[in-house]
Amino acid sequence: MGTPVPGVAPQVGILVLDADAPSAGALRVILDSEGWRVRIVPDAQLLLTELKSGEWSLVVANIALTPPNSAAFITLRELAAVSPDDGGRMRVLFLIPELSGGQYVSTLETARLPYVVRPYHLHDLLEKVSDLLVEVRAIAAPIRQVRYEFGDLRKQKKAAGRSNSMFASRDSFSYTDEELAEYEKSESESSKNRRPKRLDNLGSSNR
Repeated sequence: MGTPVPGVAPQVGILVLDADAPSAGALRVILDSEGWRVRIVPDAQLLLTELKSGEWSLVVANIALTPPNSAAFITLRELAAVSPDDGGRMRVLFLIPELSGGQYVSTLETARLPYVVRPYHLHDLLEKVSDLLVEVRAIAAPIRQVRYEFGDLRKQKKAAGRSNSMFASRDSFSYTDEELAEYEKSESESSKNRRPKRLDNLGSSNR
């Protein structure tokens, strides 16, 4: 771990545990849009290895990969229970698969651990993430509006009749993992097409 630079805030680190590539990629798009550093791991053993670095402000974990009473779940629960006043620097947000919500919700609520159920609302997710980051003083203030609204997707949904007022409805911000993955793919392709061709031009001028 590097030495902190005086006067420079460390970059927020978010560790994501999810074995489903499209879901993990969609989540990366959301979190990257805020400028946070995101690392995705596909299994609980790699998660425990990454946690040893102590560089993470938040863990977003698919609970299907960290079932209650597993070593990873117990570790996350213990880390999340430490108050910032007592040196706690990390929070945990669990992702619950849509069809298995009833299996985990009561356990998480009893343990007072935050969670979201898929498919989640974009702005709700960001607000929960930012509130948890504020708790451990990783960021100064919570996010109270979504700055990146996935414009292409909103336009498509509006054209399809998902929003018919001047203010976006809750459904306008609700995206499935497949929609977000498709958005990520299109953004990646657009980024490649927008890359500057300065090097190619320089090569041509030197011939």
